[in-house]
Amino acid sequence: MTAEPVDAHTVETLVADAAAAPSQHNAQPWRFRYLRDIGVLRLYADLGRTLPHTDPQLRGLHLSCGAALLNLRVAAAAAALAPVVRLLPDPDRPDLLAEVHLCGSSPPDAELALLRPAVGRRHSSRFPFRDAEIPAAIREGLCEAADAEGAQLLFPGGWHVREVLELVGDAEEWEAKDAGVRGETARWAHAEPSGAEAPSDGIPAEAFGPVRRGGDAPVRDFAAGRPMPDRPRASFEKTPNIALLGTADDRPTDWLRAGQALERVLLRATADGLVASVTSQPLEWPDLRWAARDPLSAMGHVQMVLRLGYGPEGRQSPRRPLDDVLDIV
Repeated sequence: MTAEPVDAHTVETLVADAAAAPSQHNAQPWRFRYLRDIGVLRLYADLGRTLPHTDPQLRGLHLSCGAALLNLRVAAAAAALAPVVRLLPDPDRPDLLAEVHLCGSSPPDAELALLRPAVGRRHSSRFPFRDAEIPAAIREGLCEAADAEGAQLLFPGGWHVREVLELVGDAEEWEAKDAGVRGETARWAHAEPSGAEAPSDGIPAEAFGPVRRGGDAPVRDFAAGRPMPDRPRASFEKTPNIALLGTADDRPTDWLRAGQALERVLLRATADGLVASVTSQPLEWPDLRWAARDPLSAMGHVQMVLRLGYGPEGRQSPRRPLDDVLDIV
């Protein structure tokens, strides 16, 4: 480690990029604390922002915080820093998800630094994509991005895509019958138009995308049956490009690694001119999640279903003020 701690302004810049990460229902379930004397930035789970019905095991929370951690690493690399990361450093503090020593002695990660421009451009797109295949070279690059973080990205074949889409439909039916899950979605997804006093978290109505009137794209309808009279309708792609992100094991450390892999894939996709949305619906029900895996693959546990393609960029979702997510002591 180098002896000189990183200054507070740089830390604020790094955390602002970290907080641009995607999170389940845009709950943004993270907190950061910078110990300036020793140059260590800690990432905590914000347990007041859990989704007890949708995410009872906190797997989604770990994925979200892992994505924020990857953004932090990207921003640090772009600032010529070489952070050293320890996941779950204290067994007695499960909410302490990572310690980041910002002043490592290795050279900055040049590949991560190249992804920095994509951090601000990456937004989930719930709009129709073109019915167009993704070139093999781009798919290969996305798989390499997942592999670099200790995860696997798989583009399933036709039969498996149909099965995953059927599982999404099953999950939608189960969710419609579960009052707890519906209420949780309604709490975080704001069907009314944003105004001057719009919340700094959750999903604004403008980011819902149009109502699907055709096509098989697995796009979650965050309206959850609530009336939105001015919301447009549109036909979505008939043959969506689906990818599965997964890990060999299924522990909290694997969830954190999967979250980092997810964000690295999404940033690489953004840099390659793709847009993306993710769906966790079939993974929120244990029976459906197990059925989503490919029995012929080494991927033991599916962590996220991605929809990738070419189309309009997504709408930006709100972010909490930096003072709400960062303490410097």
